[in-house]
Amino acid sequence: MTHRVETRSLYRYGTGKPCTNDYIRPVVLEICRRCGARRILDIGCGNGTLCRNLADAGFAVVGLEPSASGIACARALVPEGVFYEKGVYDDPADIPESEFDVAVSTEVVEHLYLPASLPRFAHAKLAKGGRLVLSTPYHGYLKNLAIAVTNRWDVHHSPWYDGGHIKFWSRDSLTKMTESNGFRVVAFHGVGRLPWLWNSMVLVARKED
Repeated sequence: MTHRVETRSLYRYGTGKPCTNDYIRPVVLEICRRCGARRILDIGCGNGTLCRNLADAGFAVVGLEPSASGIACARALVPEGVFYEKGVYDDPADIPESEFDVAVSTEVVEHLYLPASLPRFAHAKLAKGGRLVLSTPYHGYLKNLAIAVTNRWDVHHSPWYDGGHIKFWSRDSLTKMTESNGFRVVAFHGVGRLPWLWNSMVLVARKED
């Protein structure tokens, strides 16, 4: 028997802005503007901070979040938005809206036991040619080496609390997972901190079929 755990549902959200928002938000907004998006699906929207940013920029937003406290915060913060207490392990058909121009998922995939569920869910809800904008903490040779030399792996893995990071992605591994599920990667952005020591990466992928 397979047990699937949506670790983000373990979170208890408040109204504070995520620490990643300042360096991920500008890139996400620019990507959405450049591709002429109007309707955006935020997968794993947390407390709705990015949804608020997107709505303020003129986009119509639908948010998904398996945490009840996150959904409550998001609905209060973005009353004009539409929100569902759902996650990527749920059936995409449970969400009546479809044909989105962009699906955004920021700092979610590293929490998933079954990460391919995320691009599959996005693929089901995007219009043909729609974009998946996916961010996660960056890992590459130089950053991994820096973490090892400074003896920070225990801190970096954060093994002492439920709902922490369980997958660690490089540009290549995230690309392979995304492209194995109906997308073609069209852009990459490193965000936060110095190049090759980035806090996070933002991958942009186009729905191919």
